[in-house]
Amino acid sequence: MDKEINSPFRYAGGKFYARKLITEHIPNHNYYIEPFAGGASIFFAKSRVSGNWLNDIDKDLINCLVIIRDYPNELIKSLSGEQATKERHAYYKNEYKPKTKLDRATRWFYVNRTSYSGIMNMQNCYWGYGDKYSMRPENWPRNILRTSAKLQGVKLTSLDFEKVIEEAPKNSFLFIDPPYFNADQEKFYAYSFKKDDHFRLSKILKKYKDKFKFLLTYDDSQEIRDLYDWANAMHKKQWNYTINRTDDQKNGTNKKGARYKGHELFIVNYNSEKQAPLFDSQSTLYKVLEEA
Repeated sequence: MDKEINSPFRYAGGKFYARKLITEHIPNHNYYIEPFAGGASIFFAKSRVSGNWLNDIDKDLINCLVIIRDYPNELIKSLSGEQATKERHAYYKNEYKPKTKLDRATRWFYVNRTSYSGIMNMQNCYWGYGDKYSMRPENWPRNILRTSAKLQGVKLTSLDFEKVIEEAPKNSFLFIDPPYFNADQEKFYAYSFKKDDHFRLSKILKKYKDKFKFLLTYDDSQEIRDLYDWANAMHKKQWNYTINRTDDQKNGTNKKGARYKGHELFIVNYNSEKQAPLFDSQSTLYKVLEEA
């Protein structure tokens, strides 16, 4: 299962729209690691190699991936007959009490697929589904099965990023996508990433910079530039993207087709294989729906 597929999840801060820019900079490798997997858009966009490791501190996210990998038909059966409604979203979010790992995966998958922008911090997790722009429940089984096929043989863990980096095999490649340095994390993420964690990340990557290759994505700020002044290179990247969805149901708004621009630094400890200039506005506008 080496063809490009979309992430099975919606995920705040995911790299769906930047996939082309990122994969242009990925060198040849035999072992691939994401210490901050999230929606794992880059893993799903590239070919599998002989070794693959996805990690995220969010245990419910990883549990859902494990169930998709190992028990896809059971998850499909558990979600069978579900409809995407505001009432069911509220039920799974507030009332449903999972008793098993399969139950936890069912809840996580349903809430994620029907939440605004895939935000899974329950304090800010609101209904955000629309038939025209979201993946419909009748298509969830196909999504689960193709994801399961791609995940076969993939190592899935929920560890602190430092342990993953320490245990990374020699000559592996790490795609590292931590929360932004200047971000309102409490709004988006179930697990916050403190300033000290950013410093920890820089310190351990510097320690092992000759052991493996990494591509690190960050918001462009002077603090980050100073923190990684030891890296081989920093590439300033930007991309346009369009969001099509029902948007903020909590406040009753309906923002369809809004355009935004992503700005980031790609920080590498190697000579990128392709130092491509920024695409022009026509080629960077990935006019795709949130779910293909």
